[in-house]
Amino acid sequence: MTTRQYTSRQDQVHTDQVHTDQVHTQLGRAAVQIFAANDRINQVLIEHLDPSAWTAKPPTAKPPGSGRPIAAIFTHMHNVRCKWIRLTAPHLKVPPQLKRAHCTPQQARAGLAASAAGCADMLAEALGGGGGRIETFCRDGWAQPWPVGLEMLCYMLAHEAHHRGQVCMLAHQLGFPLPIEVTSGIWNWEKLWKECGSTGGPGCDS
Repeated sequence: MTTRQYTSRQDQVHTDQVHTDQVHTQLGRAAVQIFAANDRINQVLIEHLDPSAWTAKPPTAKPPGSGRPIAAIFTHMHNVRCKWIRLTAPHLKVPPQLKRAHCTPQQARAGLAASAAGCADMLAEALGGGGGRIETFCRDGWAQPWPVGLEMLCYMLAHEAHHRGQVCMLAHQLGFPLPIEVTSGIWNWEKLWKECGSTGGPGCDS
């Protein structure tokens, strides 16, 4: 290999590294924005739920009286987030857990806001080149840790979307369906993005 070829190869390696760093930075920012929009949906649902639906027992649960009420679903979502942070990024502050039996909608909204901020910090560090302190995503003590990557974010979003579907279904079964502007509005990600403080929409590096 000539000196010129070697220098050219060094330049290419440097260019590839810069491009990789930029992608990771963009990925970290996007992950934070995505999770913020995800939590905004939770906040909108709780804000528009009829108070009577909050602790009502699921009408189709068997045996009768069993099953999680909506309050327990949202507290579970928050508490699982806290577990993710505690196991994956123990150097970050873990919000207090919520008690499903006594949690009010206001407490749930505040708790979810705090755990969303913690998850955003975790995602920014894991996917945004945060110095390598977060190397694996730990879903639970019994689960195999994953190397950090997009799978981490996808799992977190899938978990919350699953439980939001339960909330919407339960509200309907209990006779307190969410307004159509809410159930359709949770798909308006351009609006959600801006409500979370982003000047652009999905796909914009803002």
